[in-house]
Amino acid sequence: MRTRSISGLTGLALLLAGAVSAPALAAQMEETTRRGPDEGQQYDRLVIRGATLVNGDGSPPIGPVDIVVENDRIAEIRTVGYPGMPISDRGRPAEGTREIDWTGRYVLPGFVDMHAHTGGSGKAPQAEYVHKLWLAHGITTSRGVGHGPVRWALEQKALAERNEIVAPRMFTYARPGEAWGGGPVYNEQSARDWVRFIAEFEVDGARVDGLKLTNHKPAVMAALIDEAKKHGLGTVAHLPQMLLGEINAMQAAEMGLDMMTHYYGLFESMLENGYSIQDWPLDYNYQNEQHRFGQVGRLWNQAAEPGSELWNETIDRFLELGFAIDPTMTIYEASRDLMRAMQAEWHDEYTLPSMWDFYQPSRAAHGSYWFYWTSEDESEWQRFYNRWMEFLNDFKNAGGMVTTGSDSGFIYKLYGFGYIRELELLREAGFHPVEVIRSATMHGAYQLHEPKGLQDELDFGVVRPGLKADLLLVEENPLENLKVLYGTGAIRLNDDNEVERTTGIVYTIKDGIVYDTKQLLADVREMVAQQKEQRAITDADGMN
Repeated sequence: MRTRSISGLTGLALLLAGAVSAPALAAQMEETTRRGPDEGQQYDRLVIRGATLVNGDGSPPIGPVDIVVENDRIAEIRTVGYPGMPISDRGRPAEGTREIDWTGRYVLPGFVDMHAHTGGSGKAPQAEYVHKLWLAHGITTSRGVGHGPVRWALEQKALAERNEIVAPRMFTYARPGEAWGGGPVYNEQSARDWVRFIAEFEVDGARVDGLKLTNHKPAVMAALIDEAKKHGLGTVAHLPQMLLGEINAMQAAEMGLDMMTHYYGLFESMLENGYSIQDWPLDYNYQNEQHRFGQVGRLWNQAAEPGSELWNETIDRFLELGFAIDPTMTIYEASRDLMRAMQAEWHDEYTLPSMWDFYQPSRAAHGSYWFYWTSEDESEWQRFYNRWMEFLNDFKNAGGMVTTGSDSGFIYKLYGFGYIRELELLREAGFHPVEVIRSATMHGAYQLHEPKGLQDELDFGVVRPGLKADLLLVEENPLENLKVLYGTGAIRLNDDNEVERTTGIVYTIKDGIVYDTKQLLADVREMVAQQKEQRAITDADGMN
């Protein structure tokens, strides 16, 4: 039976810390490619002229505006007239080192991906491949949970912070026990000792930003969260089903957990009709991944009804606790429509053959649970999504913070492309397009700043003077059609009755460095073509 190495420590899996050693996994990563002199440039004074600004704070679009960027910071935003009227040069900001005329087009803050991994040799051996797909889709900040082994992830974070590689800004969340020589984290004392250790752990000037928690008994979970708060570290948890008999999302929130990722533990916090756990079939086996994922889709009908007393009480208590949700709906979408995920139009040019191999059905690989996926499985997952989306929308409407994460690299979801799909799913859930952009920008930034008590000192996530110059320049209005943000654009018919595609994001600006997304995507296509060519040569040699 074919097996595959675990790479990038996926947030989907209930991964045990000892499954693959950090040094062994780090050795599998290819050396990071440094940023070349022709890969993006930062300017003493960059001026973007005449744009319509779609900000990340929930405010309505405004334009025309001129945006002045000096080195890595936004220096000024000035309104320069009225829509549909000629813009007078009088009163406009002075000329820049570089000028971009963006009249009639759109500027957004850079996106924040709150659930990211960076592949690894089993599927995406070049981190550059992942980084460029992220940037090409507007992701200027990436929270790794983790990006890879913590030492390697911190090396990448340091390089990205200095802009020595083409990559988003990186936040690094560590898993209990990583990088530590003190033995397993198994009780309250070892939990606190490890947190104190990881809070001071440093690689090339970079430190860990938070903890990614999974399968820990209640006393250990409480100690990890409490100690993390003492050191200004954030906490996020994938609450695996092997834990839910003891800790559901509400219980974790009561312990002080900052936010949950995925959906695990959410509906288990609202079970009704005498249930304390899901009503599993009696032949259920968690290690059988079709059981695991197939039965999750059948959980929806055991939980509280929308608008019920328990439903509303759950939302209210989450708000009181300041709890946030990073749903990552995109990564499970194949469960409700496998054909859509498998046939996505970007696979041919942008998915590495090694990635495609990783996606294939296998009884011995996580997230490849298509042993016999039926219309019954999909219909249950469609109902599950309806209930999940209704909760997220109600939570958001009550004042709850919902962020955007992709967890791409699994289940037919490709880096960058999967993130834009998450925006579309939030729209399907009932979020106004402006609310979708807020989830993708300011709300993610807020969560990354909040553990250190910096809620009022955001450094990115919105377009404001003094903040980091993380900007997306888009030709078409993304509020009218989020599909224009895909690297492949959106299909439309032009005035000549010809099919054409929109342009996608044209420029991604991170730390004031202007990246041409078309070049980023061309680089990715070349990586894919090279791997295909190498495979063809290898296959030919094998036949001789």
